[in-house]
Amino acid sequence: MADPLLIADIGGTNGRFVLLDEEGGAAAPHRVKLDDFAGVVEATRAFLEAHGAGRAPRGAVLAVAGPVSGNRTTLTNRGWVVDGAEIARALGVGAVRVVNDFAAVSWSLPALTRADLHPLGGGAAEPGEPMAVLGPGTGLGVGAFLPPDRALVTEGGHASLAAHTPREAAVVEWLRARHGHVSAERVLSGMGIENLHAALAAIDGAPVPERDAAAVVDAALSGGCAVCVEALSMFCALLGSVAGDLALLYGARGGVFIAGGIPPRFPDFLAASDFRARFEAKGRFAEWLRPVPAHLVTLPDAAMLGLAAMARRL
Repeated sequence: MADPLLIADIGGTNGRFVLLDEEGGAAAPHRVKLDDFAGVVEATRAFLEAHGAGRAPRGAVLAVAGPVSGNRTTLTNRGWVVDGAEIARALGVGAVRVVNDFAAVSWSLPALTRADLHPLGGGAAEPGEPMAVLGPGTGLGVGAFLPPDRALVTEGGHASLAAHTPREAAVVEWLRARHGHVSAERVLSGMGIENLHAALAAIDGAPVPERDAAAVVDAALSGGCAVCVEALSMFCALLGSVAGDLALLYGARGGVFIAGGIPPRFPDFLAASDFRARFEAKGRFAEWLRPVPAHLVTLPDAAMLGLAAMARRL
């Protein structure tokens, strides 16, 4: 029996680990709290000792949130160095590849099925055409899959945000006064939902309490706070605008996918929002965008599909 392949998604708080057997089968991801370990080597060793059945993986792919250079990165939220060569030496693994987490998400796109997706308008995907993905979560990840075998990872979440209405312009101006550059991530993330709520309340002088992103979403979905409803509606509209931009930038006739931890909390609200109208609101290119499908990724741990595809190419 061949030694397995290891895949792992190393986040700011938790790590998820899976061993792939030679047939490509995999168990459900095993989650660990990273606070329990001194570094990524220790966390990975603990997983292998508990689940590896005494066999060292023949290769591994580890996804991390942040830019990777020279098969190495430093985790922003922990200060851990994740170095592929060091991990391979310490654990006796044949080859360890460190990749950006949105490289993994991008590689997952061809493997997603209808059951993994919530439709957000458009027609049928064109086979063999690029697929774009953006994922609001702690930050805003952006990537693309270019068939047949290339993922493009960018820092597109930090591109400048364009306002499309006077109301949005007022929000952007309020944020600019406090943060300087207003990126897409400044509003399309957990922090971004909080920023939208705070900006709208300040502009209107609304006497509402400070809320975190989860509280804003909950109050919006219950209809209990008009400011929260507007904040979440603006989030969805701006998400549609940026998604449509990515469709144009990447020529993504294979579809645009909304990933990340935030949008799956409100699929029906997103589908009923101005997301699709703003996706297509690109002037002379509205007709070009109309058939481009958009989907919300509802599959938990979708990035693990991409990591598995990458691991099999080691």
